[in-house]
Formats: sequence, C-alpha cells, structure tokens
Amino acid sequence: MKWTISQLHQLQSKGLQIDDEIDMSELVTGQSDIRDISPVTVKGRADISSTRVTFHLSISGSMILPCSRTLVDVHYPFSIDTTETFLLKPTDYDTDEDYYLVNGDVVDLIPIIKEIILLEIPMQVFCDDVKNEKDAAPQSGKDWEVISEEELNKKVDPRLAGLAKFFENGESK
Repeated sequence: MKWTISQLHQLQSKGLQIDDEIDMSELVTGQSDIRDISPVTVKGRADISSTRVTFHLSISGSMILPCSRTLVDVHYPFSIDTTETFLLKPTDYDTDEDYYLVNGDVVDLIPIIKEIILLEIPMQVFCDDVKNEKDAAPQSGKDWEVISEEELNKKVDPRLAGLAKFFENGESK
C-alpha cells in the first residue's frame, strides 16, 4: 500500500483500483483494547491529478474487544468508508478539506488505515450472553446482582410494597 509519486503519475491516466488484504496484528501489541484483529480488507480507488491523490476507501474486518462490564471477548465487526487526500506538491492556498502532506516521495496508506481503525474502536462494548461465558466477571454476590433495565422496572421497591397492598385492598371494596 505504498506508491512513489512517480508511480502515481504513471497511473494518472489509467487510474488506480485497490483491492488488498492487510495484516494489522501489530495493533494488538500496541493497543490494550484490541485482543485480536482479523486481516483487514481494503477496497477502493484513487483519483490522481498532478497536485493531489484522493483515495476513496472501504475498510472492513473484525476485532476482538473486551466487554466493558465483564471483560469477556466480544466479536466486533467494522466497515468504514473514508476519503483521504494526499497533496503531492505543497500549495500556497488554504483548503477547507483535510489532507496529508507526502513525506519524501512515497505515499503510504498503512499508517492512515491504522489510525482510522483505532478511531473506530467504541468507548464501550457489551457481551450479549454473559451467563454462558466461563471467564466472565461475576454477575451476583453477597447482597447484590446485575439486573437488566426490564427487571428493574418490574421489581417493586420493598419500601413501597406495603403501599401496593393498600391499593389492592382499596380496589376490592
């Protein structure tokens, strides 16, 4: 996923189609939030002009992230559509769009793709079925238990239980 500026100028008339699979396993060692990541599929195209290259990319794959409540592994698929612009020649005018300047004479998409994937990690991920996971954090203990919002709405506050009995007796008269 690296091209020199001269290679990109040669592809200017033909266009550049991208369909590649990238190993991003180094994100696992660099990030404590990512436990595993599948090979990432990158598809798209590049619009090349004499002053800029604009990549229209679709990035997809899946990660294993820790559940925010129980720390069990959660499979998290992602699919990102993005447009990234590299300026081949520094310009004197300001543009409103975001862009990258080329370091040396090589356009490298790998660091940009890593950054986009890291930004895709959600703040919280929850496991759906906690009770069947053996390494999950406990869901109950002495005088406490984790309950869902539906269970909370159905449960009557013990301080108001006597009041509920009062209204039941009043309706039967």
